[in-house]
Amino acid sequence: MSRDESKLLYAESHEWVDLTEEGGKAVGTIGLSGFALEQLNDLVYMELPELGRELAAGEEFGEVESVKAVSPLYSPVNGKVIAVHDDLPDSLEKLNDDPYDFGWIVKVEISDSNSADKLLDHAAYQKQCAEAG
Repeated sequence: MSRDESKLLYAESHEWVDLTEEGGKAVGTIGLSGFALEQLNDLVYMELPELGRELAAGEEFGEVESVKAVSPLYSPVNGKVIAVHDDLPDSLEKLNDDPYDFGWIVKVEISDSNSADKLLDHAAYQKQCAEAG
């Protein structure tokens, strides 16, 4: 399945979330946008959260480190971590090529569907990125 980035929601901090339903539960798959990855450039390390961790929208849940900087990863929604992309830290070079499919970081079971209300749609996110340069 190929994820359509134009249908995702985005946090101002550059994380994306794909909201779906799995087994009758609302699930958010979270990753880092292609724009953010271009800005970070050569990634060298990624810290992932533990399974079962409860996240609040805007809460830091990990970090990504490049040769340029260390950047926190923020949860765009409220929920419990139900899956972690364990292969990702050992395959960071693939992230720039495929940030929306291979590049998912965690899946969370959404605990508050309203937590996504403040996220940006694709057009608003593209505008934010264009203004940032």
